[in-house]
Amino acid sequence: QDQLVESGGGSVQPGGALRLSCVVSISIERCLGWFRQAPGKQREGIATMAGDGDTKYADFVKGRFTISLDKRRKTLYLQMSDLKPEDTAMYYCVARSHLCGPNWGDPERYGFWGRGTQVTVSS
Repeated sequence: QDQLVESGGGSVQPGGALRLSCVVSISIERCLGWFRQAPGKQREGIATMAGDGDTKYADFVKGRFTISLDKRRKTLYLQMSDLKPEDTAMYYCVARSHLCGPNWGDPERYGFWGRGTQVTVSS
């Protein structure tokens, strides 16, 4: 059984919006987050949410993306707005067993990964 299952990706025009969802089948009292990987590029951290609700964002999405968690539904969201062509990538839901920590953007720190959902931004 997959422990993190993403959905909500798709194709959108520049300036558009999408909301990604991730159903979490493991304890939600961990560090949860979103990463992305574009073709030919390294994985990069987008945002994380700690067990106490503290959030961190990469500079390139501040003001455009919002991470949130519905604890009752055990679903992590990434609301994305003002999408740009450079946001095109496979988006992954991630989790780790410990605190998010200052190096939250290091993909090696996350032991749980979903299969990803594709986001394409083009006109």
